[in-house]
Amino acid sequence: MPFKTINLQETPSSEVYSLLSGAVAPRPVAFASTTDAAGNVNLSPFSFFNLFSSNPPILVFSPLSRIRDNSSKHTLDNVKATKEVVIHIANYELVEQMSLASTEYDTRVNEFVKAGLTAVPAVMVKPPRVAEAPVAIECKVNDIISLGTEGGAGNLVICEVLLIHVQEEVLDEKGRIDPYKLDAVARMGGDYYIRANGNNIFVLPKPSRHKGMGIDQLPGFIRNSSRLTGNNLARLANLPAPPSLTEADEFRKEPIVAYTISKYSSQPEKLAQELEKLAQKLLEDNQVQAAWKVLLLMQP
Repeated sequence: MPFKTINLQETPSSEVYSLLSGAVAPRPVAFASTTDAAGNVNLSPFSFFNLFSSNPPILVFSPLSRIRDNSSKHTLDNVKATKEVVIHIANYELVEQMSLASTEYDTRVNEFVKAGLTAVPAVMVKPPRVAEAPVAIECKVNDIISLGTEGGAGNLVICEVLLIHVQEEVLDEKGRIDPYKLDAVARMGGDYYIRANGNNIFVLPKPSRHKGMGIDQLPGFIRNSSRLTGNNLARLANLPAPPSLTEADEFRKEPIVAYTISKYSSQPEKLAQELEKLAQKLLEDNQVQAAWKVLLLMQP
């Protein structure tokens, strides 16, 4: 069987990253909350992450410097300043909110708010933890080891575990974590993830380079929906702006929308439910603009 042999010394950094992250997979994700010296909160995922020791209990994750300009990420700046971090294990239920938090928002933008997640105080460290995460691990940072000086270089953040919070619903009858109940997600290469519960590979588009508006900017009637999940809201919030009301009104002519409106025109509550159900299906098919237009037709 033929092989393609690649000399990394002659390969651009972006291609090296793509090759290695595609080959070394699946990788667990450290969903890390930190604060800077002034107390501003940051929340971001890192897939260069694993468990390295149980006695002492040590986790290591590595924020890379940005390949495009060799700048450092806020998480790295924060752990250098405070030596504290809370590492969360994200499950499938909040994977899109986690992805949205990876958007490169400005320094003082709180990703908890943008991703629609609940910050609750930690016990032994200053960064808050994510209430929705099934596992949250409070850590002190023992050391940070720089692995290079060019864009794409890693920085090993060596974390000693102080305290673990585990949702009781993911434990089995013996008090151990049940992998099916945990339903953790891991990164593959590119836009691919894998779901531990069933080993299902799925595609999750990267956050918009134009910075998603965030869940906090969704209209209240969408944000407070009893049907749309956190993942649904995060996918909507990954766009920099919604379609216009004119575009939404034009969407009434689409056959399935027109049929739904006609069928339930005399039942406003039922119509809203059916439009919301349709929007959710469009989101699951990654037709985000269409889902937005359907939801905007529900606007009070």
